[in-house]
Amino acid sequence: MGELLADHTTLRLGGPAARLLTHTDPVVWPDLTHAVLPDHAAPFVLGGGSNTLADDDGYPGPVIRMATRGIAVRPLADDTVEVTAQAGEPLAALVAFAVSEGLSGTEYLTGIPGTVGAAPVQNTGAYGQQISDTLTRLTVYDWTRRQRVTFHPAACCFGYRTSIFKAYPGRWTILETVLRLTRSACAAPVTYQYLAHALDIPLGARPPLAEAAQGVLTDRCRRGLTLPGSGPDARQAGSVFLNPPITTAQADVVRAAGGAVHRDDYGVLRASAGWLLQSVGHHPGSRLASGVFCSTLRTLTLTVHDGATAASFNAVLRSLARDVFDVTGIRLLPEPVRLAAA
Repeated sequence: MGELLADHTTLRLGGPAARLLTHTDPVVWPDLTHAVLPDHAAPFVLGGGSNTLADDDGYPGPVIRMATRGIAVRPLADDTVEVTAQAGEPLAALVAFAVSEGLSGTEYLTGIPGTVGAAPVQNTGAYGQQISDTLTRLTVYDWTRRQRVTFHPAACCFGYRTSIFKAYPGRWTILETVLRLTRSACAAPVTYQYLAHALDIPLGARPPLAEAAQGVLTDRCRRGLTLPGSGPDARQAGSVFLNPPITTAQADVVRAAGGAVHRDDYGVLRASAGWLLQSVGHHPGSRLASGVFCSTLRTLTLTVHDGATAASFNAVLRSLARDVFDVTGIRLLPEPVRLAAA
């Protein structure tokens, strides 16, 4: 019997992994891949487990829990620095470090759970800022070629909550992330109208760096966008659906019904997945199945309690997506990554 995946995911669901390895030392990665995994079986790589739904039956292949830590800074010729972070470093720790060092470029990502290595996979972003804005290169391991390679942003195919790493899961494992940040007492210009309103500043303003980060964290906590350590919403995986792309005609219908529509950073019209769920009758705190609820603060986050299983959670995701499609014709795509046998 292998180690339970439930012990390594924030939903705390999932059966045993056939083989679970914890990787802590970046230097020994070649030894790990050649000696410990000699059969050329690409493993599932787990970071903080905050965006993962592991099956009740577990996973028959190898799983590597990425736990490498470390942040290094290299000054550049101007007011910028190169910040190198190991893949297992919590994203929140990297953001906190940057803010404490007076480095701007990641401050609006504060409060997002997960690891630095997971952030480029789904191009993590919030409040008008995303990890690809400052990323300069990645060191990754190519499981097909069995060697380390360097990826620059153009090769990552970044999009709204996606990248080449998400499109081809298992092909590459991110080992190290390099960002270019700017020395500044001020945060990046606020480009997200909601954030400008929350901070009570004009759009385009540059609030003090620490004040901006704290304002974002306060707003995330108020709206249920953080991962609490205890309480009824503690077992969760954050937003369970991506904001879906919609047509112009669908956008008109959503706006007419009072829903929010926006263009993402790539010019695609999108509706609010949370609003769509509420428009078909689901609300914060709603019971959806045995042990599965909408969180107490937002519909788009599902929480689990005693009695929940990965199967019931997955069934709820399908049911919610069907409810929205039947009423609106808009398709919702789940955001959590499923850790399951093929």
